[in-house]
Amino acid sequence: MNTKRTMISFFVASFVAFTGAAGAADQWFVLGQQTIKSTDPSATIKSEGGRLDKDVKRVKVSVEGADVQITSLVLHWDNRPDDTLAGVGTIKAGGQTAEKDAPGRKGRLTSTTIQYKILGGASTANVKVWGFD
Repeated sequence: MNTKRTMISFFVASFVAFTGAAGAADQWFVLGQQTIKSTDPSATIKSEGGRLDKDVKRVKVSVEGADVQITSLVLHWDNRPDDTLAGVGTIKAGGQTAEKDAPGRKGRLTSTTIQYKILGGASTANVKVWGFD
């Protein structure tokens, strides 16, 4: 009888631990950020963290502080060809780009290069690169 209770307890604990880990929700997190200047035509934003921190399913870019016109956005992947997105358009302050899927099931984003123009006479804007995992 004691062995049966122990086995049941083990299976219940295993089930709870498994469903708790598997049920964890995917979420957006900041891969990297940088303040860009109106005097510079482009910037490269390196992804922060270790190898596992850079593995993402999707990527997006957000802008704060000023409207920014992005003419080119290059996603630099580790062991995958770079993705170049031309003519991304204007991102309003507080806005973001559309999501871009990583190559394969997951990809390791090493850095992002943007070519831009800050609009409205502002001298700086803050750009964030977001990853979804």
